[in-house]
Amino acid sequence: MKKLTTEARNENTINIDKLNGQKIAELINQEDHNVAQAVATQTVAMGEAIEKITERFQSGGRIIYMGAGTSGRLGALDAIELTPTYGVSPDKAFGILAGGHAAMFKAVEGAEDSKELAIKDLKNIDLSDLDVVIAIAASGRTPYAIGALEYANTCKALTISVTCTAQNEMSELAQVAINPVVGPEVVTGSTRMKAGTAQKMVLNTISTGVMIKMGYVYENLMINVQPTNEKLVKRATGILSQILKINENEAGELLEEAHKDVSAAILMNKKKISYDRAYELLKNNNYQVNKII
Repeated sequence: MKKLTTEARNENTINIDKLNGQKIAELINQEDHNVAQAVATQTVAMGEAIEKITERFQSGGRIIYMGAGTSGRLGALDAIELTPTYGVSPDKAFGILAGGHAAMFKAVEGAEDSKELAIKDLKNIDLSDLDVVIAIAASGRTPYAIGALEYANTCKALTISVTCTAQNEMSELAQVAINPVVGPEVVTGSTRMKAGTAQKMVLNTISTGVMIKMGYVYENLMINVQPTNEKLVKRATGILSQILKINENEAGELLEEAHKDVSAAILMNKKKISYDRAYELLKNNNYQVNKII
């Protein structure tokens, strides 16, 4: 079997064990420069993923990240962050790890080798043709991720793969394949490093793009932020202050009048309307503030 790029030995780092701390850091940083370049080759595929996911998400579908080990944890992290940042309900975007919730904090040996486990996990959530499955694996050959793609295709869900080898079984199965090839790792086979960084960049790009397309961003501000604690209330008032050119006290009062809904507050101020009218307009226009204004 041909050795995968993700498992190959890096000729640039063979003597890394003889270096001092600064030189180790410099060498790792030099290798990390390759990551952004690799991700840059995938902008067409990432753009396609953003458009297609948005269509499903607007129609009521869910975004489901699936993977094992580091890849699965990165997917779960991307999903989790969509709730405080953009107000996405946890049942609309979530991660499923090979081995279950426990695998987020501790390795579950053997779970990644089971296609059947992936199928069982997707059946447990009643996967539908509106849903999106994003399967993540550095090598592109992880059985759990492959099983997820195979089953999702039979359900007519949208399937996306995020891998770090050029052509692989997952990219052949996925409807949209994203393959940033970052080259051999600093420490041979340690794909939590360059491959993990590339996967994080790809997932950030896709999910942020979808949130923008959903109308959760106005200009470059996150207007669907959920002000559930003091820090987020301050962020929400700051956003209103910047958009509406009002001071933070006025922004805070407006936010309260808008039931802590930043989008509604923007419309209330710009169109001089009540909260109820602002909410009605948002509901009837897919929450696209730009279109309403």
